[in-house]
Parts: sequence; structure tokens; C-alpha cells
Amino acid sequence: MSEKLNDLLAKVRACVVCAPHLPLGAKPVLRGRPSARLLIVSQAPGVQVHETGISFNDRSGDRLRDWLGLDRETFYDEGRVAIMPIGLCYPGRDARGADLPPRRECAPLWHKRLRAALPAIELTLLVGNYAIGYYLARQRRRSVTETIAGWREFLPEYFVLPHPSWHTIRWQRDNPWFEDEALPELRRRIGGAFDGAVLTPKPRSPPYPRR
Repeated sequence: MSEKLNDLLAKVRACVVCAPHLPLGAKPVLRGRPSARLLIVSQAPGVQVHETGISFNDRSGDRLRDWLGLDRETFYDEGRVAIMPIGLCYPGRDARGADLPPRRECAPLWHKRLRAALPAIELTLLVGNYAIGYYLARQRRRSVTETIAGWREFLPEYFVLPHPSWHTIRWQRDNPWFEDEALPELRRRIGGAFDGAVLTPKPRSPPYPRR
């Protein structure tokens, strides 16, 4: 029998395994309830997410919600959507100012237990290279683009997505199939997971500028 989710979340949020390596301290950010039908496996929280404790509470979250065709209310409905990053805490930045990779301790320690406590999941989104690499280590292709271009191969369990940062703006222009083919199917499958509701994309907002 799997652990009760509330008890497990309390254990995760009290975790300090990586604390000596975290510049802002241990503060695991994740969310979900046993009834959640959609699971989003992301990379690691950024500074703004660390500070607010709310997953994807930043510009990358705005872009992801556009891709999914979800408004903030639905996206943050834990009874429908669960979110857990590969690295649950903000990992810090390297000498160039780029975010460090997720800590390697998190996923092996917690993901299997968390997934077992989410029995209603219909579809899992693997967002970004680290999520794809962890869950599809033997199935991914040579590059992230090639893996995402083969998104149909991983259905019906997984849907692979790039990380929705500003870096993706040019990538999306260079790969029109993502918007023309992958996103409509993604929204259709999310709608199917949410009791057959049909999700339509919101009016397109202009890409946010590079920071």
C-alpha cells in the first residue's frame, strides 16, 4: 500500500538532504492531491518560485500555461494538476549566472514514492531535458529537439516538452511542427484527462523579451 500523500508531502517538505549544497537553503516546492489527473515533472525551481513557494510562478510558467491551454485557476487546482520537479529545491547558479542542474539526490529519493501516492494520473508531462533524461533515459534520442520531435513515441503515458524559458522562443520559431502538431494534441489529451473537457488555446500573447 502506498503512503498517504499528505504524510509523504510533509516528509518531502522537511527534507534537508541537499541543504549543505543549496545557496538559499532547503525549500522543496511541489504540489498535488490524490485526485490529480495530470502530472507535470519539471526541472528545478527558480529564485522566484523558491521565494513564493508556488510552482511555475514566473514567466516560464506563463509560457507553459499558454502551451497547455490552461488558465492559472485550473493550472493551480491541485485536485487536477500535480507538479514535482526533478530537483525539488532551487539549486543555485554557476559562474556565468545560469541555473545549476537539479540536485541528483531528489528524484531517486522521492519520485517513485510520490508517483505511487498519485494513483489517478492519466498523463505525465516531462518538461525539459532533465525530466526527459530521468524518465526516458533509454528512449530519448541524441538531442532534446530530436526527442521532442518524436513525442508520439512516448504516448500515452508521457508527453515530452522543452523547458518553457525565453530560450525556447527561437526554438519554437525554428520548429513550427511543435505549435502546429504537438500542442493541439497535448491540449486534446489534457482535456481527455480532465473528464473529456475540450481545452482550446487562449489568445496568443506576445513572447516575453529576453531577460
